[in-house]
Amino acid sequence: MPDFLGSEGNALAFQADLLHEYAMHRPIPAREPERLDALRSYAILDTLPEVGLNEITDLAAQICGCPAALISFVDESRQWMKAKYGLPPDMSECPREISICQATICNNDILYVPELEKDERFNTSPLVTGDLALRFYCGAPLITPDGHALGTLCVIDFQPRELSFEQREALRRLSRQTMVHLELRRQLLARNEMLRKMESARDQALAEKAESERLLLNILPASIADELKTNARVQPRFFDSATVILIDFKGFTRLVETLEPASVVDQLDQHFSRFDEIMARHRLEKLKTIGDAYLAVAGVPEPSHSHALDTALCALEVLDHLAKLNRQREKLRLPAWKARVGINTGPVIAGVVGKHKFTYDIWGNTVNTAQRLESAAEEGRICIAESTWHHVRSRFETESRGPVEVKHRGLVNMYYLNRIKAEFAHDAGGIVPNDQFWKGS
Repeated sequence: MPDFLGSEGNALAFQADLLHEYAMHRPIPAREPERLDALRSYAILDTLPEVGLNEITDLAAQICGCPAALISFVDESRQWMKAKYGLPPDMSECPREISICQATICNNDILYVPELEKDERFNTSPLVTGDLALRFYCGAPLITPDGHALGTLCVIDFQPRELSFEQREALRRLSRQTMVHLELRRQLLARNEMLRKMESARDQALAEKAESERLLLNILPASIADELKTNARVQPRFFDSATVILIDFKGFTRLVETLEPASVVDQLDQHFSRFDEIMARHRLEKLKTIGDAYLAVAGVPEPSHSHALDTALCALEVLDHLAKLNRQREKLRLPAWKARVGINTGPVIAGVVGKHKFTYDIWGNTVNTAQRLESAAEEGRICIAESTWHHVRSRFETESRGPVEVKHRGLVNMYYLNRIKAEFAHDAGGIVPNDQFWKGS
């Protein structure tokens, strides 16, 4: 920016006195706070050059026959130049105290000064007395629809000049076109901001929907969740063959008495999270946990011919996981987590209960019998009903434990499931099936 205050030394001090004296008499627009708010609403200050506004200054200089023209805006402390013609590239602003455009925005009409040196309002301005040595000024205020003058479109010269009435009117019209450009620009910015907010709201809605669906899928099977979203309810269904598994920790009450509550919850969470992984891997659907009991089903809601085999494999892996864990706990002299497992195969009814905290559940004697099987099992063993045994006996080693009295069912033949038969096992422990295991299943 050029040195508007002249040379250094005494001249600089003299110019400072003139600046102070000139600033004492500078006019202030009416409703100045509202004007500044309006200026900020256009978001124009300190923005990059724009071709449309640059062309307006070129046209203004050409029409008025002046060597320089500019579009500028006046904020609290400065006159900032948005577009200019005929001025140095590094000139972008000047202090408001010495701005001639400051007077224009107070006038709310064209300010026409053919000879600045002879006008007592400006003849002491550093813009006139300093190195820039302005001699002519004509500016039209940029007035908003609410009547606020944001800045000016002005032409300047370094020698006195006269403008015709037509030239001044042309400058006035160009100032109105400048405001049309600014209004369109503001509307575009408002539109872009509205679109940004809409996109942000859409992204947030999509994220919330995804989170809701994720939580829903943590509660319900995918097909059931889809039905609930589509119909707002789930039709109960009868499955003529499914396999139910119930896992329960023996001596849990005594175990709880020796542990901190937080430790109990944390360890249960670790066990059940691992059970979740095992169930998912073997295509079982976890239904719920009740205290230290874990209930799941195979063949529901998606029917499967191998539901009994899948459940048996799942039970073996659960006990294998606990056996490995308890060996580590024994070394640390920690109490063991010992489970009993009951498995039963038969018909079930499945559906969703509740409206707010809903859950997918199953009912029927098959479920009740699985609970009795679990209660009758020894710790660390898998007790299966005869109905399940018929499905798995060809591929698993089992042992009969004879008929056991079951409440409301009388005597029920029960078996212990030990391991996969050697010819179908991929590992020596009889936990992992080989490819032959699934042939003909």
